[in-house]
Amino acid sequence: MKVWFAASEAMPLMKTGGLADVVGALPKALAKRGMDVTVVLPKYGEVPHEIASRAELRQVVWVQMGWRRQYCGLYEVNMDGVRIVLVDNEYYFKRGHLYGYGDDAERFAFFSFAVVEALIAADELPDVLHCHDWQTGLVPFLLRTRYAGHPGLCRIKTVYTIHDLKYQGVFSRDLLQDLLAAGDDLSSPDALEFYGAASCMKAGLRFADKLTTVSPTYAREIMTETYGEQLDGVLRQRAGDLTGIVNGVDTDAYDPMRDEHLAVRYRDSVAKKRKNKQALQRELGLPEDETMPMIGIVSRLVWQKGLDMLEEAIPELMNERLQLVALGSGEPRLEAMLQAARERYPDRIAVWIGFNEGLARRIFASSDMYLKPSRFEPCGLGQLIALRYRTVPIVRETGGLRDTVASYNEYTGEGNGFTFGPASAHDMLYTIRRALSLYRDETAWSQILSNSAKKDFGWRLSAREYDKLYRDLVG
Repeated sequence: MKVWFAASEAMPLMKTGGLADVVGALPKALAKRGMDVTVVLPKYGEVPHEIASRAELRQVVWVQMGWRRQYCGLYEVNMDGVRIVLVDNEYYFKRGHLYGYGDDAERFAFFSFAVVEALIAADELPDVLHCHDWQTGLVPFLLRTRYAGHPGLCRIKTVYTIHDLKYQGVFSRDLLQDLLAAGDDLSSPDALEFYGAASCMKAGLRFADKLTTVSPTYAREIMTETYGEQLDGVLRQRAGDLTGIVNGVDTDAYDPMRDEHLAVRYRDSVAKKRKNKQALQRELGLPEDETMPMIGIVSRLVWQKGLDMLEEAIPELMNERLQLVALGSGEPRLEAMLQAARERYPDRIAVWIGFNEGLARRIFASSDMYLKPSRFEPCGLGQLIALRYRTVPIVRETGGLRDTVASYNEYTGEGNGFTFGPASAHDMLYTIRRALSLYRDETAWSQILSNSAKKDFGWRLSAREYDKLYRDLVG
């Protein structure tokens, strides 16, 4: 079976969030199952030189986008058994960042056209084209409209994955009509129309053959008004085509036994994990004490992640015996809140504003607990990485957090973490205190760590589910 992926980012070439981790790891897992996998990505300036220098220009095509006729170079490089096709156009992609520009609609309309032109230029067409998030939502639309008459393309089955429904690629109708050379039919409620504008996400939801999202609970949640981001009606109409498949984590990339960023490598050794804690305390200027419970946070600092609840909870948390270590960036108010907490409690709280891959891994490896109180969470990779590093998650029961973290039950000995329901500082604080109480019970804590080691959150099982989805779709 031949499967192509189309996405706007993938590890280790470029990353802004969890999408890159998925598109970096899932194709490798499918290749291990014997599939012929190709991934199409923009050739950003951020692509590491070591990879870009190995990529060979295979073909030049010209993309007709409205009145624009744009150059498109197709570069190829092989990585871990996966063929990578890099779409080159320096005007659109050689910039300082991946997203956030005034012409993002034009940039990713161009990329969507380029994906289809790359299919036409290919020696052999795939059985399945798997598109990801709003940046490629126009691809299924183009295949079923603009390129509907192409004899080979019509046989390709399409899968569209929602990684976060909140980010939809909504632009003016006139702009997308111009870019796509489309008529008023584009503005139909059955097409891209979205409250007077036009949505790239909706294009994928309407025109792909099958829809997936990144956890079973999130698949149910987004069909409700609370989580549906005004697309819940469309999703309910397509409920029979929507599947939730929980993400995995790349167990090769995240392996505390081989992680070069750690002070001490380990697998299940609590003693060695505590040596990492002491090294991190020393690095961040906190008092060194391997017995001090440490709670880690590695997150975007945005309302969605629920970290504003900390503002209310921190004064009471500081009455407990613990250290809090946070890394992230995002909303200025949340950054300022954490910095103010650090200044008030310098011996108890350490904060790094920004992102540092090595430090993030050291926080996962050093912390006893990992806090992720999200208001909504399609899947979440942080709690999976935490489990991989034998760090116990404390999460809110939503989306993929609910699917991957089971609250510890003192009576049965089951559970790999701690969970709470309402998005309130009170419930979060109660759950943290419960976790701290059990941390002091060595027998119970050892059982929780043992439970976390038993669960396989690698890509093997998820890849098997995607394999079945593709084969059922192709028939």
